[in-house]
Amino acid sequence: MKRIFFILPFMFISGLFAQSGGSAFKSGEWLKFRMHYGFLNASYATLQVKNAKIDSIPVYHVVGHGETTGFASLFFKVDDTYESYFDKKDGKPYKFIRKIDEGGYKKDVEINFDHKNDKAILNDKKNKKKLNFTLEDSIQDLISAFYFLRNNYEPADLTVGEAIDLKMLYDDDGIFNFKLKYLGKEIVHTKYGKVECLKFRPLVQSGRIFKEQESLSLWVSNDDNRIPIRIKADLAVGAIKADLDGYNGLKHQFKIVMD
Repeated sequence: MKRIFFILPFMFISGLFAQSGGSAFKSGEWLKFRMHYGFLNASYATLQVKNAKIDSIPVYHVVGHGETTGFASLFFKVDDTYESYFDKKDGKPYKFIRKIDEGGYKKDVEINFDHKNDKAILNDKKNKKKLNFTLEDSIQDLISAFYFLRNNYEPADLTVGEAIDLKMLYDDDGIFNFKLKYLGKEIVHTKYGKVECLKFRPLVQSGRIFKEQESLSLWVSNDDNRIPIRIKADLAVGAIKADLDGYNGLKHQFKIVMD
């Protein structure tokens, strides 16, 4: 299960496509996910939206946190926190924080985005080094991308089998292209009832974690919230599933399909 919590927030960058002319979320939104690794209830992860300011600019401050629980924590202890500060109007990121401890593998990284000068500074605090990157148009960090997509794409514009591209700066590997293939609509059975979802497949790098390039699937609610409902991934060893386990502060009604 090593580095599982890198996978989870990455999967959150799903095709969360908002309704025309409105916002899909608001400050106070809180999402909780329960993750299973085989028969184990391996961990929980949360995402919470808050208000903040960066240099007097009103921004959203999103905090994502995940940790192993119960029996699973005896085998592999995880305590991960991801944070993003991004503009309330256009979604551009100003600061990204990644602080993780996954079975002794630790990262303490902060990225500051200077949009005026088209650059970003990555501060690797653990290894005491700094890296500079030249920004490209519509660049996002790992967390801000999730919310950017919720407000900037239309379900009606999606074509089954086609992929959406997004540029992202995440770590010292630099800027990379994220691809997300749309697979159509499906009904998913949840603890809340049946939910109509949009199904997507992020195209990921095979080898170290995933079995193959298309080993990861996700489902997001086909309503005005566009929240993740289920995530499934075939790993190099075993498989993992994450389900929506709790929510609060949604901007729109969460739609359940009636029989």
